[in-house]
Amino acid sequence: MAGILEGRVAIVTGAGRGLGREHALELARQGAFVVVNDLGTSLNGDGLSEGPAQDVVNEIVAAGGTATANGADIADFAQAKELVDQAISTYGRLDILVNNAGFVRDRMLVNAEEDEWNAVLRVHLNGHFAPMRHAAAYWRQEAKEGRTPVARVINTSSGAGLQGSVGQAAYSAAKGGIASLTLVAAQELGRYGVTVNAIAPSARTRMTEGPFAEAMAVREDGFDHMHPGNVSPIVAWLASAEATVSGRVFEIEGGRVCIEEGWNHGPSLDLGHRWDAAEAGPHIRQLLEQSVAPEPVYGA
Repeated sequence: MAGILEGRVAIVTGAGRGLGREHALELARQGAFVVVNDLGTSLNGDGLSEGPAQDVVNEIVAAGGTATANGADIADFAQAKELVDQAISTYGRLDILVNNAGFVRDRMLVNAEEDEWNAVLRVHLNGHFAPMRHAAAYWRQEAKEGRTPVARVINTSSGAGLQGSVGQAAYSAAKGGIASLTLVAAQELGRYGVTVNAIAPSARTRMTEGPFAEAMAVREDGFDHMHPGNVSPIVAWLASAEATVSGRVFEIEGGRVCIEEGWNHGPSLDLGHRWDAAEAGPHIRQLLEQSVAPEPVYGA
C-alpha cells in the first residue's frame, strides 16, 4: 500500500471500533505498518475481548497492508510500555502514535459517582499520558544517538473538552486536559523531532449515536457527514512527514476542518496595587463587557 505514510510505523489505541478502526484502516491505506490496540471493552469500559483488534488487523492484511494486534490496557503504565516496545520490536521503529481510546459514563454532576469519575479520567488522561511518555522516551533516545526522528503524536480531545457538555463532566474534564497536555507535549518534544497535535472529532460512534442520534443522521444530500471515516484522512496527514505543525487542535466534522483557537489573553486591567474586593465589581464587569463571550456549552 503506497501513500503518504509508506514505511512508517504507527500505533493506534482503541482501534477495534469506531474512529480508531477508521484511523487504523486509513493509516494502513497510506502505507503505514499499524499496531492495532484495543481492549475490546463495552461502551462503559466493561469486559475484554481480543476480537475487535484482530478483526481490524485481518481487514488491513486482506487489503494488502501490514498490521498486528495488541490488547494492552493503555492506561496502565507498564502495559503502555509493552505496547510501544511491541511496535519497535515488530517493525524496528515507531514513527506515529494516535491516542484514541476512551469510553463514557455520562452523569449529571450531582449524580456522578467517584468510581465513574476516576474511570473516565483514567482511560482518557492516563491513557494518553502513558503511551506518549514511553514513545517520547524512545524518540528522545533516538535523537540523542543521532537518529532524530520525524515522529508524530495525534491526541483525541473533543468539543466537550473545549466548550463543555452538559451531563459529561468527567468526559469534558478529561478531554480538556488532553488539549492542555497536547500543548505542553508539543513544546517539550519538539527538540526531539516530534510534533504533537490533537483532533476534536464529531462522528457517529458508540459514544455518540445514542445521545446525539438526531445530529448523527445522514444529510438530505446523501453525504454521511458523521461517518467516522471522514475524520481519518486528517489524522493521516497529521501523521505524515509533511505535517510540521505542532501544538494545535483540529475540530473535524464531515468535510469541515476548524482550527481551534483555545485560551488566549483577553482584556486586562492592572491597578498597580492590591485590589480591594469591595471595589472590584465595576472593574471586572467592564472587562467582561470588553471580552469575547465563550461559546455555549453543548446541551445548554
